[in-house]
Parts: sequence; C-alpha cells; structure tokens
Amino acid sequence: MHLQPHHRIAILLHNGITGAKGKTGLALLRYSQNPIAVVVDETCADQSIQELTGINRDVPIVATMAAALHYQPDVLAIGLAPSGGRLPEPWLEDVRVAIAAGLNVMNGLHTYFNDDPTLTKYLDRTRYPDQWIWDMRQEIPGLSVGSGKARDLNHCRRVLAVGTDMAVGKMSTCIELDRATQAKGLRSQLIATGQTALMLGAPGIALDAVRVDFAAGAVEQAVLDHSAQNDVLYVEGQGSLLNPASTATLPLLRGTQPTHLVLVHKINLERIQHFPDFTIPPMQEVINLYETVAHAGGTYRAPRMVGIALNTFGVSEDEARNAISNLSETTGLPCTDVVRFSPSPILDVILNT
Repeated sequence: MHLQPHHRIAILLHNGITGAKGKTGLALLRYSQNPIAVVVDETCADQSIQELTGINRDVPIVATMAAALHYQPDVLAIGLAPSGGRLPEPWLEDVRVAIAAGLNVMNGLHTYFNDDPTLTKYLDRTRYPDQWIWDMRQEIPGLSVGSGKARDLNHCRRVLAVGTDMAVGKMSTCIELDRATQAKGLRSQLIATGQTALMLGAPGIALDAVRVDFAAGAVEQAVLDHSAQNDVLYVEGQGSLLNPASTATLPLLRGTQPTHLVLVHKINLERIQHFPDFTIPPMQEVINLYETVAHAGGTYRAPRMVGIALNTFGVSEDEARNAISNLSETTGLPCTDVVRFSPSPILDVILNT
C-alpha cells in the first residue's frame, strides 16, 4: 500500500478546519504534494479554505463523503484526531461510503480500520483489486533497543525539533527547514515520527505505536537508514519534556543523538495546553533543560540549541515580529516563524556549525 504522486486526496475533516482536532488535515492542506481534491467538513461546507485557514490552496469543502465523490478522489485521508482515537458513527459512515466507492484509506488513528468488520465488508477485491486501507499507527517488525549508534554519524547533521508543549509546530518546523535545505542544493530528509508526516510521504515510524523499550531503537534505526545519503536529517519532534502526558521526547533524544536542537514554541503560550496547572518556564530555562538532558552529564555529545521557531499564528504581523525580536534578544538565539516568515535565520546556523 503506497500513496502515489498522482493520487487525488479527499480529507475527512469534520469540525477540524476551525476546531482543535484537525491538525493532520490542515497539515495535508499546507504541505501535501499530492493534489487535494476535496475536504469533507460538515461545519464549513461551501466556504473558502483560504479564508478559513490562510492556506493558499483552492479546494472545495463539502458536507459529506457522498458529495465528495463528485470530485473523483482516489484516497480518503483521515485528517482528524478525535478524543479516544475513534471516529463517531456518522463520520465512520463517510469512511464506509469511501471504501464502497473504491477509495483507498489512510488512517492515522489509534483504532485500526482493518480490524473493523463494519468497514472491511465494503472492500470489493473483485472490482478494486488494488484497494488498500493503511493503518499507519503500528509498530514495525524487527525492532531492537537503542544503542547510541547515531552519535558516530559524523558526516550527517541530525536536527531534532523539541517543544515547550505538544501541538506547537514541531513537524512544520522540520518540513520548512528540510525544504529550505534542499533549495540550497544540499541533501536532506525529513524523518517522520507521527502519522501526519507519514501521510505526507516521509520515511519513518509512528513513534506512539512503539513499545517504550524499543522506542529509542526505532528512532535510531530510522536515522541510520537515511544517514548515508543525506547531509542533514530533520527528525520530527513529538511531545515535550514539560508536558505531564508526554513520554516521546526522551527516546527521540537518545535515538537521534542530535547534533542540533531547535526549540519550537507557540506565541503567548504560558501554560501547558490541557494542563493549566503547569506553567512553561522562561525560554532560557527550557533551552538549558533540553541541552542538559541531551548531554546527560557528559554521557552523550552536547548538541547545540541553534534557534527558536516561534509559531505566531493568530496574531498580527507587528505582534509576531515584536515577539520574535524579544525572544532573540533574551536568549541570544536566532528566532523566526518558519512558516510565516523564513527559516533562514535558524538554517544558517545549522549549516555553519
């Protein structure tokens, strides 16, 4: 099962264009190199993607999957991350309509569509022999524990995005840096660690589907697999050392053995999202925390925090530029919004250290 460049994607995004659970679908709209045929969102039907999101893509929005079939998609991508990891029944019906019409399905939820007979019974291998359902949040076979081998990859920079919280823009930061690196004629690769980057076609793993004992080893293997042919690897960050629900950051640090760290933060975010009793320390303390944990008192090489990627979505350009300037002044590090402005201030440091 593979997404091909010619595949036209329909994104299931009910309540996700303007709600809080549509991060995957919005990332596909912003970054997918496949044609996006249509978006399914019952709350925003017939409105403008550009006006609603600021993403420069002209894609129709319809209320149901039945209406989406008019636009001749080949693949349905689940662009939502609902609480509990399962789609409510009315939205599952949209998935059934897609499968029955012969569409392939990319599913990044914790619940597996291939294990649901109410969905798989609509597969028709006679009419659609190559049809597939990709449940991507699965542990790959043959994993082993981490061994720190990535630290010996002296020819290949390994850049890990780390965050002050979950959902602040770590994947987008890596994508923008990767693209800017390639634009300079260098060989670079995004290493996916979550379902959205996998949907975008990046190699890697769904880290939150890997048993904790093998998590660092899974990251390490992905890095080793792509180091020889690249000058820079950008490893997608997950979670945060500051978030009480997050366990993904430490295996990323150990498996990647990063040479460079980029701190990702969301403007005006002072408390951990969904855990308001936990405050985010001053940026310099966060920087010290990540560098200290990565170095582990000298056990590992000391990566350098090379910049701050500030997510300024939702504020004016003047407020964004002022916040960037203030963070750069207080930390002594280059700071930019890599999506809104340019990744160059951070990239210049990566490529020159």
